[in-house]
Amino acid sequence: MSEPCAPTVPVPVDTVRAAVRADMPRTLEQLVELVAIPGIAWESFDAAQLERSAVAVAGVLADAGLEEVEILRVPLGDGPGHPAVVAHRRPAPGRPTVLLYAHHDVQPPGRRELWDSEPFVAEERDGRLYGRGAADDKAGVMAHAAALRAATAHRGDDFGLGVTVFVEGEEEAGSPSFRDFLEAHRERLAADVIVIADSANWEVGVPALTTSLRGMVGAVVELSVLEHAVHSGMYGGPVLDAPTLLARLIATLHDDDGAVAVEGLLAEDRTDLVYDEERFRADAAVLEGVRLAGRGSIASRLWTQPALSVTGMDVTPVDTAANTIAASARAKLSLRTAPGQDPAEAAEALRRHVEEHAPFGAHVRFELEETGQSFRTDMSSESARIARWALGEAWGRPAVETGIGGSIPFTADLLEVYPEAGILITGVEDPDSRAHSANESLHLAEFERAVVAETLMLLALDDAARPGRRIRE
Repeated sequence: MSEPCAPTVPVPVDTVRAAVRADMPRTLEQLVELVAIPGIAWESFDAAQLERSAVAVAGVLADAGLEEVEILRVPLGDGPGHPAVVAHRRPAPGRPTVLLYAHHDVQPPGRRELWDSEPFVAEERDGRLYGRGAADDKAGVMAHAAALRAATAHRGDDFGLGVTVFVEGEEEAGSPSFRDFLEAHRERLAADVIVIADSANWEVGVPALTTSLRGMVGAVVELSVLEHAVHSGMYGGPVLDAPTLLARLIATLHDDDGAVAVEGLLAEDRTDLVYDEERFRADAAVLEGVRLAGRGSIASRLWTQPALSVTGMDVTPVDTAANTIAASARAKLSLRTAPGQDPAEAAEALRRHVEEHAPFGAHVRFELEETGQSFRTDMSSESARIARWALGEAWGRPAVETGIGGSIPFTADLLEVYPEAGILITGVEDPDSRAHSANESLHLAEFERAVVAETLMLLALDDAARPGRRIRE
């Protein structure tokens, strides 16, 4: 693990903390206003609300002192595309540029009866702010805006760091035009360091830098045994039905310990953080008596080893089943790959396994639907060490390095378009934030610390680029 490093010219942490706290009423007022806008990028929801959300975010960024604020989009299908907000603060000569990413669209609220308060009316209770998007990710938008205000207020015209803020408007819909947006605005979004504020801290009181993401492979497997269904009494016995054989095929994907048994996939049992089994069982709502699958530490099974799940099946519905032998059945497979795994090689390994393990000579068709790159932070980079220092100062304790078992596909797009940029994944959420669920909330004290950390990070990156100054190793 790399050591955090402090600027050679000390940043007055207490002064920054006081500035952030003094500005927090305005920050929370703007966050409450953003939460009130149900901007959802799904086709079944009112697109006008997403436009309202973009306009409101543009106003927030203008208030943060950014000089150029635009609402941009690229075509999506037959439509104009979803609105993103891009704002700039040009760098002083010789200073780097930081790209700050967040998204302003939110998940649908779901069933109203599951919420303890109105989803789109922010309500503070017991030190948390409740509402859809209060954490994911309108708090990310506000963390960027508040940090910029604090950094500028502290240093004034002497703050020379270039800043571009990119607030996407379709992340919860899968970012369908993200890559096209990057290509269309490649120069406008170019940066030396990219900060993605869409992750979570380890727990309340413990900051985290997300240093790895698993990649992904999505595929559909169709297994067939007959040209058409036949009578189960007349022909049953010599021929096994497709669902039975598909079940046998699926059973080959894991060994007796529940570890993925597909040859050619990378796996590491290497994590510095201990994820207690009891805590994991509670977090994942595992039923009593169910044995956990895989080998190695819980953290490695989540972050640095592959995982393979059946996320859907097409078989004859029970309610409409006749006495016939089903001719075919399908399963949707979701493979999460370890950091460093090439997604094309992983997809080929999965295809090969499925075809080689087809039981009883059944015909198998493998259809690849999607792939996504994994990610791992270069913790030896100057920007990563600054980030760990800033998080530690803001929380008063060292930051931990965590992984995410899921994938953030657009991170791979950023890496491909800007291969020289350092990417840092931070966040304002905690395990109780319940992003995407009912009663989503933001822990307000943790949010304030996140703003302090980002302010310190911006000031330290600015200092590191000044002539004659460096970051202490």
